[in-house]
Amino acid sequence: DAAAARRAKGAAIPGRSRVRIVVAGAPPPSKTIERVETELGWEFIQIYGLTETAPLLTINRAPAEWDGLDTGERSRRLSRAGVPAVGVRIQVDGEGEVCARSNHVFEGYWNQPEETAKAIAEGWFHTGDGGYREDAYVVISDRKKDVIITGGENVSSIEVEDCLFQHPAVAEVAVISVPDEKWGETIKALVVLRPGAAATERELIDHCRGRMAHYKCPTSIELRATLDRTATGKLQKFKLREPYWAGRTRRVN
Repeated sequence: DAAAARRAKGAAIPGRSRVRIVVAGAPPPSKTIERVETELGWEFIQIYGLTETAPLLTINRAPAEWDGLDTGERSRRLSRAGVPAVGVRIQVDGEGEVCARSNHVFEGYWNQPEETAKAIAEGWFHTGDGGYREDAYVVISDRKKDVIITGGENVSSIEVEDCLFQHPAVAEVAVISVPDEKWGETIKALVVLRPGAAATERELIDHCRGRMAHYKCPTSIELRATLDRTATGKLQKFKLREPYWAGRTRRVN
């Protein structure tokens, strides 16, 4: 990659120890965070929010006491959404959904009272994101609609994707649910390999099974050339799921 090429030539990385990179949206893989900090020498900061929250709810910037951590643990901690910003209150409801209230959360959707009533209940805005608290930090586990329920267990597609990204051959990955007669749903990973890299389905599944509880691991992996994304680069999981659920009235088994 570009950073490795510059190091091989003895050239300095632009902005090393001076650049801060701020990321918002879906949490990036912890391996990506680790590479940003170790290979580029840039400070990684993560924020979380939505358009309806104008947009900041949490921020995660490494405190000085993390400086002594190994790079893997530091990147894991930085992959969390962060602590609530000033004036923001966060709670996780009984269904595991992250809810927020603040003076900069929107009042409602324009001329859509029914949608507003779904989004705001008793003063709390429901983000549609599943998550939990880890000490003072908010961790986003998945979009609620992307959580996979297999054999009665909830599995975060983000967690499985993060594990697969640890494999050196993996460039892109999307984890989705597919119907299964025994388990209701099972976990399928759609993987794009790095140029020139090679990996088999069995190798990638074993990679996960060596790092995660087995019920969280993919039961099948499909290698692809590309993955469907929006114009802004977000994975279109509803499109990726569609071929496997075609002809079914429900998208949950």
